[in-house]
Amino acid sequence: MTENDIFCFSPGSSESRDFEPLVFGVTGLAHSHIYGMCDGLIKAGAVLKCVYDKDEAAVISFKNKYHYVGICSSEDELLEDTEIKLVACAGIPSERAGTGVRAMTAGKDFFTDKAPVVSLSQLEEIKKTVCRTGARYFVYYGESIDNESAVMARRIIKNGVIGKVFHIDSLAPHRLNPENRPEWFFKKEFTGGILTDLGSHQTQQFLSYTGNSDAVIDFARVHNYNFRKYPEFEDYGDFALTGENGVTGYFRIDWNSPDGLGTWGDARMIIEGSEGYIELRKNCDIGADMSPNRVIVVNSSGIFAENVTGKVGITYFNDLIYDCNMRTETAMAQSEAFKAIELAITAQNFADKRLRSCRL
Repeated sequence: MTENDIFCFSPGSSESRDFEPLVFGVTGLAHSHIYGMCDGLIKAGAVLKCVYDKDEAAVISFKNKYHYVGICSSEDELLEDTEIKLVACAGIPSERAGTGVRAMTAGKDFFTDKAPVVSLSQLEEIKKTVCRTGARYFVYYGESIDNESAVMARRIIKNGVIGKVFHIDSLAPHRLNPENRPEWFFKKEFTGGILTDLGSHQTQQFLSYTGNSDAVIDFARVHNYNFRKYPEFEDYGDFALTGENGVTGYFRIDWNSPDGLGTWGDARMIIEGSEGYIELRKNCDIGADMSPNRVIVVNSSGIFAENVTGKVGITYFNDLIYDCNMRTETAMAQSEAFKAIELAITAQNFADKRLRSCRL
């Protein structure tokens, strides 16, 4: 097996997808992920028409980047625009479910930042709305779908390079920059907690890489070690789970990356298989050149390492547009998007219960 056999750089899909441009609108600018969401859609050929947010400063910043975008005077104005087929949203997490319900009820497909909901009751409301309206519902699990090393890992697993996956370890420290965070960010009612928020990235990747459609949370905990100024905030969380096919995973997330790192965090993942393993250094390769998207593969043929930046391509947004047009599920199965956040919230609830019992 050669390096060319392991790192397959062919496009994810060569299917012809010639449609009228998908027109989308944006409501909810609370999180900067909206820019990555919009950039991905626009690069894939979608057309950004208009934006609404009650925060006028956020709208001005958005228009400074997308100078051609129209500004709506209300959310209703955006939702009543029949030309808009998709609504993208990165509002306050606790408000995303309500926005999604209103958008889908208005006949739009919906693309939301993670975490898409902050409670299981909100998730049930979203599921019912999808069933009732037939809308397509997409979640921006960016660490998985908008990261080339993560995309490459899926291809390597699919091609059998490391055999059958049996365990995943993931470390995803983040940099807080508290002075740049809004007040709502530190209140649990708005975010759902660290496992709901950052953990949803991890549960989605577990499902994607292991071929599971469900899992059981074995253990979970949260804590606030270094930011006691914000009593509701959790700067640390970890959890373990077991998939229905027996594959296990351990995931640790936190908000304690030091400022000297120079990037938002040092996310790493090791995917262990029966015939080898993959290590992903997703957004920086410390001790080397600090570049993102470093993929290391070790199997019976040897050790192989590659920086895959600019070599893999992101197909998620093209697939999303295709799904909106064809009513398919090629970007991500609806069930996977839902199960990922269900597992993350279940882990959060497990940890919350454990923490309460420890305080008694």
